[in-house]
Amino acid sequence: MDQPMFGVTRPYDEKDATIGNGTMIALVASERPTVDALYTRALELGGSCEGGPGVRGEEGEQAFYAAYFRDLDGNKLCAFRVGPA
Repeated sequence: MDQPMFGVTRPYDEKDATIGNGTMIALVASERPTVDALYTRALELGGSCEGGPGVRGEEGEQAFYAAYFRDLDGNKLCAFRVGPA
């Protein structure tokens, strides 16, 4: 999780891939408050919520803390941190 990666999958909602559906940019953060700040700023600038900051799954050494949002063009982004609080 500390290296850039590129993934290709079917859209989660099983609909056709379009702008913001089937594409997502994920930004790794060094700590959870950075995830919170990115999400908050995105919404302040007119973005829309796709899932507020929080742990997805279980807490622990590999906890996935993330926030999802869309920019003004509809592109989906994610800010995330892997690891304990």
